[in-house]
Amino acid sequence: MSALRIGCGSVVLRETRGSGFNHSASPMSAPPDLESGSRPPSAMRETRYGPEARATQTGSEPPSAMREVNWDDFRDHLTTADQEGHRQWLYPKKPQGTFYRARTYVSYLLLFILFAGPFVRINGNPLLLVNIVERKFVVLGQIFWPQDTVIFAVGMLLYLTGIAVFTAAFGRVWCGWTCPQILLMEMVFRKIEYFLEGDAHEQRVLRKAPWTARKIIKKAAKHLLFFGLSFVIGNTLLSYIIGSEQLFRIITDPPREHLHGLTFMILFTLLFYGIFARFREQACTFICPYGRFQSTLVDENTIVVAYDYQRGEQRSHLHRDQTTHQRRAGGYGDCIDCFQCVAVCPTGIDIRHGTQMECVHCTACIDACDGVMQKIHRPKGLIRYASLNGIERGERLKVTPRLVGYSTLLLALGVWLAVLLATRSDVETTLLRAPGALYQQMPDGRISNLYLLKLVNKTAREIPVQLKLRNLAGRITVMGRNLVVPPEKLAETSVLIELSPKVLTSHKTKLQVDVYSNGRLLETIKTIFSSPRDSGVLRPEVK
Repeated sequence: MSALRIGCGSVVLRETRGSGFNHSASPMSAPPDLESGSRPPSAMRETRYGPEARATQTGSEPPSAMREVNWDDFRDHLTTADQEGHRQWLYPKKPQGTFYRARTYVSYLLLFILFAGPFVRINGNPLLLVNIVERKFVVLGQIFWPQDTVIFAVGMLLYLTGIAVFTAAFGRVWCGWTCPQILLMEMVFRKIEYFLEGDAHEQRVLRKAPWTARKIIKKAAKHLLFFGLSFVIGNTLLSYIIGSEQLFRIITDPPREHLHGLTFMILFTLLFYGIFARFREQACTFICPYGRFQSTLVDENTIVVAYDYQRGEQRSHLHRDQTTHQRRAGGYGDCIDCFQCVAVCPTGIDIRHGTQMECVHCTACIDACDGVMQKIHRPKGLIRYASLNGIERGERLKVTPRLVGYSTLLLALGVWLAVLLATRSDVETTLLRAPGALYQQMPDGRISNLYLLKLVNKTAREIPVQLKLRNLAGRITVMGRNLVVPPEKLAETSVLIELSPKVLTSHKTKLQVDVYSNGRLLETIKTIFSSPRDSGVLRPEVK
């Protein structure tokens, strides 16, 4: 809870201990209790925000002093836009530290997998292919067709449930450590900026500098590299849709033969160039729905990147020769208000205001704060992975009923998907009565039915197929030559099934047909065999 008091043209913000960790904080939220007019309790802590407040804050100020907040600077607007709605460019300081090194190694591994994925083959199939046009999907070398809709639906439910479980337990760790957009932005494009234009301060100076030859060369080199990388990323995405072989044909064949492919190649390149050169961190705020989605799942027990206000408040600048005992005696915490956590944030937020929508758990603020704590000889972890209850009560990750429910659902979906994959056949078979065809009685007394057989080969190899009757004795004849289904193709033919009236139990007898390939049973299909009403048990004398 927090309270505001308005008087003499200034706004005074007083916060309770819980206000330092606000899950609902958003860029458009105003300070709560603005209109309450209630007198804040004396136990409330007082915190000042904004550049003017920071400039006047001193270490000698008593903890009970009322400190003013600049209302115009309070975060009631996006970090990437000013009060008029104009774009406000962020220049985050180059991060360094333990978490940043770990993220770098993880990012390079994931980016290698991302760019190598279309060219890796498992059983002759790509690692991942999402061909929406041809309705062909490949996951880990396994081909899935529209006939596998149930598997696809269960897989999507499993994926969404996994996100819910992981987010409920660990917040947006996915964003900071594995999201392709953030990995490319922070580990590739941002590093190009640091290399060509320098750190945050140098970038600001360069932006305001007149257009000299030096500035033109740096900006041109940066954007040429951005465009080239966007071209590579766009082609990689396209190869996940149409396949690497088709992509090579588009590149090597005359342009007029692949106009559609070239069009999408150009569109994808421009799309990624716009994201990484102009839109940047705004993509996480405006486009990605996960930031909103996670706000419904995060609670007091979720592990997030959090500021330990219990240890950090009251904030005060560190003065020369000031000891820890003196700070504690004056009522001040470990936070020296250096704003290094804000300077390195790629989305421009102040983590000390609590968990916010833009926070992607990149851990840059953790590294920055840990570095400052080392210099002033204070323990690390003022900003760390923690939960609200962990900061307030010292509790570890708690298994809540909601987390148990999500996990149970996740396990059930996982088992269901495993069963579907284990029972999935390489060939999808459909056996239907030929339209308009009636049963026929052969000269020897046998009754025949004509069927249409459709087989879908889900693999990258030819599959020879043999059909055998399972539950009834009879003869099955495939029209034409031996049935061989081409790889990743649909085969159609006609099938004639002949049965003796002795084995028929009614005029519509249930029939089971086994589908074999090289002596191995692939699947069993069911159909209906039509016969005269007086056949079978009604005419046992017929041979």
